[in-house]
Amino acid sequence: MNKPVTLKDIARETGVHVSTVSRALDPNARTSLTREVVERIRSTAERMGYRPNRLASSLRTKRTMSIGLMIPDIENTLFPPIVRGAESVLEPAGYTSIIVNTDSDRKREAKLVDVLLERGVDGIIHAAPYLSDPRMIEVARRGLPMVTVNRQIENSEIPSVVNDDPGGIAMMLRYLHEHGHRHIAHIAGPKNLSTGRARIEAFKATAKELHLDLPDEALVVSNYFDEQEGRRCTRQLLESGTEFTAILCANDRLALGAFDALRQHGLSCPDDISVTGYNGIPFLDLIPPGLTTIQIPQFDIGRIGAELLIKMMTDPDATIPRTTILPVKLVERGSVKRIDPA
Repeated sequence: MNKPVTLKDIARETGVHVSTVSRALDPNARTSLTREVVERIRSTAERMGYRPNRLASSLRTKRTMSIGLMIPDIENTLFPPIVRGAESVLEPAGYTSIIVNTDSDRKREAKLVDVLLERGVDGIIHAAPYLSDPRMIEVARRGLPMVTVNRQIENSEIPSVVNDDPGGIAMMLRYLHEHGHRHIAHIAGPKNLSTGRARIEAFKATAKELHLDLPDEALVVSNYFDEQEGRRCTRQLLESGTEFTAILCANDRLALGAFDALRQHGLSCPDDISVTGYNGIPFLDLIPPGLTTIQIPQFDIGRIGAELLIKMMTDPDATIPRTTILPVKLVERGSVKRIDPA
């Protein structure tokens, strides 16, 4: 059996010092070297079949070069682009991602955080926090770099990268208003998540600005951001007897559930009831009649979150913004019908 190729072997082959080889093969340390030197050492290492010993490196540097990526639902198509965005920054910087799925369960979240800590991750990108999340606040307080993406944790100093949820909801409600809708129902997200709370507050504030007199029955709060809750909440709206011509849903999966519930009641979207979503998950244009929604920058959320985390890990004195808010845009499809205002 051939012996593993070492840094000394590469140094001998390239005629440079071992420390130069080490810096050239470390994405975070190669900036002091010329591009030509880095490429020569890297190509030599690849030709010789060099594989870094991460265990030995972590013992020496006290870093594992691994990052925990926490998501709430691995089946939700919202999150893969966020993960890809994060990995587009982490991988070139030499970090490996450990992806864990919390299933939006507090006990599971706590268990998985312990797993990541036991693995010695250098930091965490958390896309699944609760609005109130003392466990994660404590982990960050003890010194582990952490960034939340898509959601925030209240009463904490943990940096977050989020969307302009108030602006997005206001944009959609005004769009429905411009299309003649005055009786608009809202299926809100869970209040224990920052996205759920921010969107329902924005809906109420914008409805007030537009002088929409909406009865309490026109607002239903979901327990989860999924299709099943979209069906349940739509049935509740239909059975309440309240008048509405449109449903503004707090996310796309709720809207897909609303589509199904309307069909089960013999109603058509948008001929009978218009429906809108939020997030812009993939394939919405392929599901008739095509969901009008608010598109969030999913890839950029992950990318910027990873950039902030790396800055926190490599430069403890860096100034990190508490909140980074990304713009959203309205995507118009076929699920909204223009009507004459009542």
